[in-house]
Amino acid sequence: MADWTVSSETGVLTDVLVCPPAHYRWIPTNSIVRRTLAGAQQPSALALAAQHGELVDALRQGGVRVHVLPPEPHLPYMVYTRDSAVVTPWGAVLCQLERPQRRGEYAGVMDFHGGAFWRKSSAGTLEGGDIHILKPGVAVVGASGGRTDLAGAEQFAAWLRAEGWEVRIEVFDEHFLHLDVLFCMAAPGLAVACLDVLDAHFVAWLAAQGIRCIDVPYRDAMALGCNILALGRGRVVSARGSGALNAALRAEGLVVLDPDLSLFTAGGGGPHCLTGPLRREE
Repeated sequence: MADWTVSSETGVLTDVLVCPPAHYRWIPTNSIVRRTLAGAQQPSALALAAQHGELVDALRQGGVRVHVLPPEPHLPYMVYTRDSAVVTPWGAVLCQLERPQRRGEYAGVMDFHGGAFWRKSSAGTLEGGDIHILKPGVAVVGASGGRTDLAGAEQFAAWLRAEGWEVRIEVFDEHFLHLDVLFCMAAPGLAVACLDVLDAHFVAWLAAQGIRCIDVPYRDAMALGCNILALGRGRVVSARGSGALNAALRAEGLVVLDPDLSLFTAGGGGPHCLTGPLRREE
């Protein structure tokens, strides 16, 4: 098994998996894309490549080794590498994608990992955008009943609990796709969150874990404002369109790398969705 390990969302990111948008297009499989398609035409391949290139440049600027998953023509959302597999402290977990249009993504991910996984999801559905390793020993798994259901969330949680971890399963409305549309870690003890939507008990639980939240309004969250990627050492990747949030993050003393990702956020995914962390150093 490759030496992939992730013990938190905020450890120093050293290796990440991305997939070029050679075949990306908006497909109406979620509420964000349906709204986008009502008022816009499909983006051009050149524009998509340019924006994805900005993301890759930001990652490399942050000292991250970028690994590339070869895109496949019939899998337009393969670019969102967060969802098909998630790395834990014990290695990678192969997820079980819910949408028929994305299920084939498992094959390329299996090839990349050489078939070596710590666990494989086999109960219900489980997608990486719902899995957040908050800090060593503590995780939360979102369960909307859409992309990740309770059976998938409970199976994953049981694996971590067997290792002595505390795992919270957070139920939310499937309108929001994944939990990372509403919540992401920015730095140790600091998250961004749509407090208009998230359950108050969840926010209180986060506070008990020593995590405070920068509030992101509903409108901004639906534009993927919460969907950020912590690089560690006080650095974070956040889409350029999230102006108010980026200012708030900088006010916290964080360095914000802000590639233009508007064509991807319009399709339902931001920096968090577009990246699959492979290794982080605590």
